[in-house]
Amino acid sequence: MTQATPLSRKIIIDTDPGQDDAVGILLALASPEVDVLGITAVAGNVPLALTVKNARKVCEVAGRGDVLVFAGCDKPIAKALITAEHVHGKSGLDGIELPEPEMPVQDKHGVDFIIDTLRSEPSGTVTLCPMGPLTNIATAFERAPDVIERVQEIVLMGGAYFEVGNITPAAEFNIYVDPEAADIVFKSGVKLTVMPLDVTHKALVTQERLIPFKDMGHVGAVVIGWMDFFERFDIEKYGSAGGPLHDPTVIAYLIKPDMFSGRFINVAIETQSELTRGMTVADWWGVTDRAPNAMFMGDLDADAFFALLSERIATLQTT
Repeated sequence: MTQATPLSRKIIIDTDPGQDDAVGILLALASPEVDVLGITAVAGNVPLALTVKNARKVCEVAGRGDVLVFAGCDKPIAKALITAEHVHGKSGLDGIELPEPEMPVQDKHGVDFIIDTLRSEPSGTVTLCPMGPLTNIATAFERAPDVIERVQEIVLMGGAYFEVGNITPAAEFNIYVDPEAADIVFKSGVKLTVMPLDVTHKALVTQERLIPFKDMGHVGAVVIGWMDFFERFDIEKYGSAGGPLHDPTVIAYLIKPDMFSGRFINVAIETQSELTRGMTVADWWGVTDRAPNAMFMGDLDADAFFALLSERIATLQTT
């Protein structure tokens, strides 16, 4: 078990696993730089019943049945849920058969856990790490506005600028599923760091980058199974050498921020247009007078990113 250090950054992972979410959770649980206070599941890649089950499966793969896992919101704020089984499979974690989780789901609602944790921890010491739609985070902010100023930072995966969209021509999936929630979060005034498709599409899972995982026993076999399934969709779609590994960039940034580069810009969320609903309108070139509200990343050191993944995940228990 990886022990948090006194200097560990306290985080809440908000997620809709998802193979790439799962690898991000493994990275967090393997890294002493972050202290995972809990994991809140949200409906997204698959419905909530599956995302909360998948979060527990991932924790058990890591040998961390002690992690607190909460069920959050089962639908977006304003629209019907849109899922992505065509990418992640019917379970959300297709690619390798895993046993049903034995660890419990906590009784408290995920949104209440976020609110209560932000109120109980010293102000400015908890970072929120959304890897899926922002429904849980926005609901917490709407229900308890006093917690907004207590958030240290939000580091999230979502949106795009040059890469534009992956679920519609204009929108990235996480933002598109609940743009009303994203609008609330991006207007909240909280310090935001965003990992858009522009970054994640440079983190390609090639067969060469999977080689280190072949010597990691059970946890390595699980990761390879997930990646072999997950990347098939994006390789066919983009014609790339491998599929992009989106969500682990959130955790990697907290561990080694120097791997990433970007700009502090204004990002607005489109909620009205049927044509561009869910678009992250990123003022990359500063052509408006709208105040900057997000550090929008544009590049990463992909080799360093995959070296970090393989180094850390190799330390997990492999029963």
